[in-house]
Amino acid sequence: MQMDERKKKVLHAIIQDYVTTAEPVGSRTIARKYNLGVSSATIRNEMADLEEMGYIEQPHTSSGRVPSDKGYRYYVDFLMKKPRISGSEEQYIYIQLKENMQHMENLFKKTSEVLSHLTSYLAVAVCPMVSESVVKQIQLLPLDQEKILVVLISDKGIIDSKVVSSTITNDVDTLRAISDILTEKLRGYRLQEINRTVLNEIYFELAGYKRLVKLILEDLEDALNNSKEKRVFIGGTLNILSQPEFKDVERLRNLLVLIDEQSVLCKILQETSSEKGLTISIGGENKYQGIHNCSIINATYKLDGRVLGTVGILGPTRMMYPKASSMVEFITKYLSDLLEEHYK
Repeated sequence: MQMDERKKKVLHAIIQDYVTTAEPVGSRTIARKYNLGVSSATIRNEMADLEEMGYIEQPHTSSGRVPSDKGYRYYVDFLMKKPRISGSEEQYIYIQLKENMQHMENLFKKTSEVLSHLTSYLAVAVCPMVSESVVKQIQLLPLDQEKILVVLISDKGIIDSKVVSSTITNDVDTLRAISDILTEKLRGYRLQEINRTVLNEIYFELAGYKRLVKLILEDLEDALNNSKEKRVFIGGTLNILSQPEFKDVERLRNLLVLIDEQSVLCKILQETSSEKGLTISIGGENKYQGIHNCSIINATYKLDGRVLGTVGILGPTRMMYPKASSMVEFITKYLSDLLEEHYK
């Protein structure tokens, strides 16, 4: 049995209606709302064929039908038309992301928040591993008589800043001199490459300020120890609660367990992403059993052609795929452009 034009229109209408209402769709609803130019009886026959082909299914004893994973897949691959996002949405994305460029964590936290806000789904942004960052500069800035702000700047931006207490010196020129030596010794090293030999050289050269340097280098080591895994920023967890699919306690529990296991969530995003662009993983296509009722839309962002991480959304299979796809594509492209502009 072939998927002719009329079947395509009926499948498109079923998906459009079900995504909007979350209610099983009957032939009368399609005939009344979608002006396909055929009778309810003809639509009923087409729906019977679509069900036999596996594109729609009957939930429980309902007279209506809902799309299957196979139906959503056909829709995404052959019927979906991605809209252009609005000028106001573009402007909102530009402002929110650009304002947070100076600190990687802030940037990716904001990215997940913005994407969630614009799609109403759970949004995830995977930040590059700090341990892969290359040290560019270390700055010591006096805040007051007893406090110094330590700022670690990498090739990917400000990745760590911390206030340390010190009664040794808050003289601007002295702090600048210490900053210069720290920068000279550490510039060009990836954080994961900084070893005890390098640290001992710094202690020797700055022996007169050993206590202060010890505080600074301990902060650096903390940054490294906390950076061995990719960091995952999640936005819009409450959006999940508004979806009818997750009123089922068991479904919701499985999803919340996944959200809590951020390393698993990161692994799922990496496994479903592609360097080539947007990827959409639907329902049972996802390996993790806890999200067989969900779809994931994600894309990678890059710097100098090298993939740094992934941004995506997770929601029910009953998802507004066109708009969600456009949002993920636009945000990851803008994120790549922003990184290129900032670091070149």
